Amino acid sequence: MPKIIGASLHEHREQTRRRLFDALSTLMGERGFDAITLADIAAAAGVGRTAVYNHFPDKEALLLGFITHETEQYAAGLQASLDDIDDPVEQLRAYVRAQASLTRVYHVAPGPELRSVLSRGAQQRVREHVGVVEQILRRILDAGIASGAFPEQDLATTVPLVNACLTGRGLPEAGPDRERAIEQTESFVLRAVGAGVPVPA
Repeated sequence: MPKIIGASLHEHREQTRRRLFDALSTLMGERGFDAITLADIAAAAGVGRTAVYNHFPDKEALLLGFITHETEQYAAGLQASLDDIDDPVEQLRAYVRAQASLTRVYHVAPGPELRSVLSRGAQQRVREHVGVVEQILRRILDAGIASGAFPEQDLATTVPLVNACLTGRGLPEAGPDRERAIEQTESFVLRAVGAGVPVPA
């Protein structure tokens, strides 16, 4: 009988999933999603290969589980940080900073982009999870429009445009250059949605 991790069966399942997600994340960073197998993931997680199938039927399902978990955790943390901010302009600044600090799990470097290794159905499910974060941005912009901080605009157009300039963008790793790049990005996004902010020097 397999060894139980944790104090209960529920805890065992959660810890096993966490190990699988950690292993998947590490291996994707080293090789890319397309170059790893379920056996590789099981070995890196320190669980039997059969244990993987108790949670996920295949590698794609494991990746979707990982993305779902990461997105839910990120969105919950982001929303909690915004709950303490009343001003929509400052909320948007916080959103931009959070997105700039996010390590993207949707690009499985050093391999190809997800769209080339996932089925069409799986790609749609990934898109739905990205939508969770987009809804947070939409609520910020709605509040800003209602308060007069931002002018009236079509958020169906604005939201994807803002996120497009925040994703896939290379920032310096650390130091003053990184901080300056984030400040420039904040300023750009705020001007793009119509907030009256000065251009940073």
